[in-house]
Amino acid sequence: MITSFALRAMTEIDPRLLAKFAYTCGVKGIRSVELHKKRLERGEYFPPFLFLSITSSCNLRCQGCWVDVEGPARKLETSDINRVIAQAKAHGNSFFGLLGGEPFLHPGVFDVLAAHPDCYFLLFTNGHFITGEAAARMRELGNVSPLISIEGDEAVSDGRRGRPDVYERTLAGLENCRRHKLITGVATSVCQTNIDLVSEAWLRKLISMGVHYAWYYTYRPVGPNPAPGLALTPEQMLQVRRLIVRLRAQLPIGIVDAYWDDQGAALCPMVTGMSHHIGPSGDIEPCPVIQFAKESIHDGGNIFDVMTQSKFLSDFRKTAASATRGCVILERPDLVAELVARHGARDTTQRQSALRELLSSPPRGSQHSPGNEMPEEHWAYRFAKKHWFFGFGAYI
Repeated sequence: MITSFALRAMTEIDPRLLAKFAYTCGVKGIRSVELHKKRLERGEYFPPFLFLSITSSCNLRCQGCWVDVEGPARKLETSDINRVIAQAKAHGNSFFGLLGGEPFLHPGVFDVLAAHPDCYFLLFTNGHFITGEAAARMRELGNVSPLISIEGDEAVSDGRRGRPDVYERTLAGLENCRRHKLITGVATSVCQTNIDLVSEAWLRKLISMGVHYAWYYTYRPVGPNPAPGLALTPEQMLQVRRLIVRLRAQLPIGIVDAYWDDQGAALCPMVTGMSHHIGPSGDIEPCPVIQFAKESIHDGGNIFDVMTQSKFLSDFRKTAASATRGCVILERPDLVAELVARHGARDTTQRQSALRELLSSPPRGSQHSPGNEMPEEHWAYRFAKKHWFFGFGAYI
């Protein structure tokens, strides 16, 4: 698997981009996690991977999206994005996720990428704005990988995305990435209508389209249009885990998840301190789907100090870890509401109904399934997760 994957990378990706990725995301990314471990020994929680939703604007209307795309557009100013990144870099960070809405609708997105050639960026996108020109610009910059959302076949994608012709436009963006030899990923929010995409046949199709990694994450019914009927059952979560573990050892494509450690025990990146989220108004949230905050990047001071001194984030991590190794917003929405009330956290949505939505959400199963742990089969995934993406002592 590793040999065939390496051959794919060397023949399909611009060598300059591959070298840039290996250093800024690989070598420097590992260093940022090692620095994170040392900070944890001092009781300082500053995530090595920051995710920023730079705009709420989007051309689609997806089921389960937590962003207020119908409201007036919000966006982080380019200067604020650059300031946050610069402050994080001072503490060893080199990897950043840029989300939306649709990040390509932010007028300064390429300016941000160009301003930080020493960093690597993951761009979460629906692919509709990846024209030939945009793909050429990303190739020129060399420090960005587009992660394109595909939710199923044409019928499923158009239904989930709330617009016609979504699938074809997404595939056109994917083809532009292939033609320009970019490191390209596909993300899928796994739910009832597309769980069949966690399959060997689908991953082989992605390989044929020039995709180098697939990121699977489980659907969470949140936001103004939650569609709770799409949520997976606990048995289906295990099915997803079982297939991911098997296919990782067989296919020449990277398969990303953020929900299990090397031994197959569930984890939450927010709880381990690996990542937190900054919304399009600058609010500092536990994770993208938990839209409550006490602090903002506009409060003054350095982002490192604001995050490491946040009592809200600290209590959120500790309380969630004591309740479950899984997703707290799925399993214990009541506990999330309790944390919000305890700290007087504000609703960061424009619709101002996040707490009401939370209180009306019934408890559901998540990736936490004691007694059903499935360790990683492939040594490379097992090694990487053990050393650079695991519990960090959060679950004791």
